[in-house]
Amino acid sequence: MDHHKRITGHLLSLFTILIWGTTFISTKILLTDFAPVEILFFRFLIGYIVLFLLYSRPIRTKTFKEELLFILAGLCGVTLYFLIENIALTYTLASHVGVIVSIAPFFTAVLAHFFLEGEKLSVQFMIGFAIALTGIVLIGFNGSLLQLNPVGDLLAFLAPAVWAVYSVLMRKISGLNHHTIGSTRKVFFYGLLFMLPVLFFHKFNFDLDRFHDISNVTNLLYLAFGASAICFVTWNLAVGILGAIKTSVYIYMVPVISVAASALILHEQITWATLAGTFLTLTGSYISERKPSAIRKREVPCEQT
Repeated sequence: MDHHKRITGHLLSLFTILIWGTTFISTKILLTDFAPVEILFFRFLIGYIVLFLLYSRPIRTKTFKEELLFILAGLCGVTLYFLIENIALTYTLASHVGVIVSIAPFFTAVLAHFFLEGEKLSVQFMIGFAIALTGIVLIGFNGSLLQLNPVGDLLAFLAPAVWAVYSVLMRKISGLNHHTIGSTRKVFFYGLLFMLPVLFFHKFNFDLDRFHDISNVTNLLYLAFGASAICFVTWNLAVGILGAIKTSVYIYMVPVISVAASALILHEQITWATLAGTFLTLTGSYISERKPSAIRKREVPCEQT
């Protein structure tokens, strides 16, 4: 792979994760006046409109199998992942959710092992996974049995499993060589489509008075323009350049960003258990993804594309 192209992929990943690491804060603030599904709908509706203005040409697939990739990507990467994540935020701390979703690369690696070529699980991977899980459990306890949020923490744990499916699907979609903005817009379309039944059952609130609050407007626009329209495109570009596994490694930075932001903006208490759990999660993730030097020496110098 071209060196400059690889650097671009890493920069796109870094930019995306810096934005995504703070989305928990905006969502937590919006949950005061909006239901989880309402935040989700407004966020991606505005995001879809932005992407349509940037690239309005339709993305035409050749077969239903190709179309199914977009359908499933919309269901997993938009509707299910963010709905689960937003609901989790109503039960537990934003810092908890931010750390727990960093487990996504593990699920991505497992799925990539079975559905993408050139990715195999190893003993080192499982050791790192065990260490990271220990960190997640520690964060869940937060130093006290009285501070457990089992429902929220469990939902936060399920979210990255769904995201892993999305990552693998987008890796396959990138191989179809469609326009990235157009492909992302198509995924948003199906995501919004799957939200409609959820909106019906949750009695969508059409009260516009909530938009008189400048905090609601700015946080919603931040999620819609930055975290959705822009970051989904940059992330999908990065996946196309680096691959699903290498790109997902950047998710390990989410807990550091979200825990720091939660303390600074929401004034959430950061206990020794949260810090220790964050450290173990990041350490386990690093060990799991790091290649042994002996293996690197035997490898032919090449890059995943």
